[in-house]
Amino acid sequence: MAKNMNNMLKQAQQMQVKLAALQKELETREMETSSGGGMIKIKVNGKQELLAININPECIDPKDSEMLEELVLTAVNQAIKESQDMVQSAMDKVTGGINIPGLF
Repeated sequence: MAKNMNNMLKQAQQMQVKLAALQKELETREMETSSGGGMIKIKVNGKQELLAININPECIDPKDSEMLEELVLTAVNQAIKESQDMVQSAMDKVTGGINIPGLF
């Protein structure tokens, strides 16, 4: 029984090391999404931090700010969702699909 416990502890320590490395890697991963046919481009990293917003000047109409706001909102939400999916996929590879609360 002690041998099984030692194996479990060793596996947990190995997973902890892998997760720490993954967290560092995810901080450097970037992804870009867009909305409005590419009129708005958003770049985020694996920590769901917004890195850049690029707005094509053609979609800036002072008389229709609501459209621009909607395009930006859509692009930001999509970028966050894709970043979360990327993180979850990377986590599943390390944890074997086991959900460990509080990791990310």
